[in-house]
Amino acid sequence: MDDRVAGLARRLESTGYLCDDSLATVLFLALEMQRPLLLEGEPGTGKTALAEALADSLEVPLIRLQCYEGIDATQALYDWDFPRQILHLRALEAASSAGGSAPDVEEAEKSLYDERFLLARPVLAALQQSPAVLLVDEIDRADDEFEAFLLEVLSTYQVTIPELGTVQAAVPPTVVLTSNRTRELHDALKRRCLYHWIDHPGLEREVAILRSRAPEVGEKLSRQVVVVVQQLRDDDLLKPPGVAETLDWARALHRLGTTELDLETAARTIGALVKYREDADRVRAALDRMLTT
Repeated sequence: MDDRVAGLARRLESTGYLCDDSLATVLFLALEMQRPLLLEGEPGTGKTALAEALADSLEVPLIRLQCYEGIDATQALYDWDFPRQILHLRALEAASSAGGSAPDVEEAEKSLYDERFLLARPVLAALQQSPAVLLVDEIDRADDEFEAFLLEVLSTYQVTIPELGTVQAAVPPTVVLTSNRTRELHDALKRRCLYHWIDHPGLEREVAILRSRAPEVGEKLSRQVVVVVQQLRDDDLLKPPGVAETLDWARALHRLGTTELDLETAARTIGALVKYREDADRVRAALDRMLTT
């Protein structure tokens, strides 16, 4: 592995995020080439956590834009602080009523769109505060129009505010986009980005992640938990547990004083591992099979 890539991997590891060589390489290239990084994978595989760890390791702000159905450019860019604008107008009127000169209408209107009344949303905030990490989380939940808007911003790293002018990042923010692949993203956006698919970690890597993120959990219990979770992911579950659920389950077992996994305690704590009733029934049956043989 390139020494610079290895150095990045070590910095991420110092924050508690363990990545493999291929992920460390594509992340290094995204930083060097100033290209957005598109991460796809199943929920719970550490896509969002990577952006958080990256911001921590670079010691820059993390600015998160959570996408959802119906989001538009206003929620991503900026809005005006309407209540403060009203107070400003009333202050001008009060000053005029107290004997001061009446404000010029055009000047009063212009003063309403001063930068102090601007509410910067995540994309604009990232351009203003850069260097920063902009996390565009679950871009697949947004619609085509928002995707096109985002592509335009990522092409120039600037936005135009009609009342104030153009805002351009002095240094392009590091952009990480995540997708759970609930729909296919457009090729134009994909071409703008470097791409990486994040899969569930293998056994040894997940044990290492658990030991790093939850060191209070004993080594034997950590390995037992990961072995069970890895087998459950091969079952026909509605939502297979991700790494986050592995951590939650291990911590829950530890809080109950468990040092070695047993069927009764495992069955009582599966609410930390799966979130659907149908999955809970399947997991109980699977635990009975795995822990009594």
